[in-house]
Amino acid sequence: MILQKMGEHINLSLISVLIACLIAVPTGIILTAYKRVANTVITTVSVIQTIPSLALFGFMIPFLGIGTKPAIIALTLYALLPILQNTYVGIGGVNQALIEAGTGMGMTRWQILWMVQLPIARSVIMAGVRLVAVQTISMATIATYIAAGGLGDIITRGIAMINTVTIMEGAIPVSLLVIVVNLLLLGLNKLLTPKGLRQYTRN
Repeated sequence: MILQKMGEHINLSLISVLIACLIAVPTGIILTAYKRVANTVITTVSVIQTIPSLALFGFMIPFLGIGTKPAIIALTLYALLPILQNTYVGIGGVNQALIEAGTGMGMTRWQILWMVQLPIARSVIMAGVRLVAVQTISMATIATYIAAGGLGDIITRGIAMINTVTIMEGAIPVSLLVIVVNLLLLGLNKLLTPKGLRQYTRN
């Protein structure tokens, strides 16, 4: 049962983080070209963070019912801000001299983005993704209240039974998932960062 619930938990978290990345990263990149509206967009998205997580899950029920779909949408909404903000800061913080050098070499705007800005900003963007991954895995336990499954089912069962062992059977796998995913994303960031840029990004 624990393995089954862990699979459901991973499914909820992974899909939510992937969708958030697909929305937030391109949006963050676009906002660097429209800085006048950037603060407005980021502030609007940040309003979602002020809604209590359980309330947000509850808001989904009248519109989407219960189950996996509303849970993924709620988790995705919560995941948007850190990735969006880190992408905007990371891309916008690239040294202008490097961009001018690329332009002088005849590189197109997309080549500069792909070959200069993204490699340098990758660590900042990945930091946002790591934060979101940890946050989403933890928050996915609440999805049990709208019948979306996951390890939250075991935790709430343990609470109802006032059984510490059952609670730990759900809580420990969640903690392990957070640790493993965090380490995997750290390794991925290191793998994707060119050796010549590692010292640069640390500085």
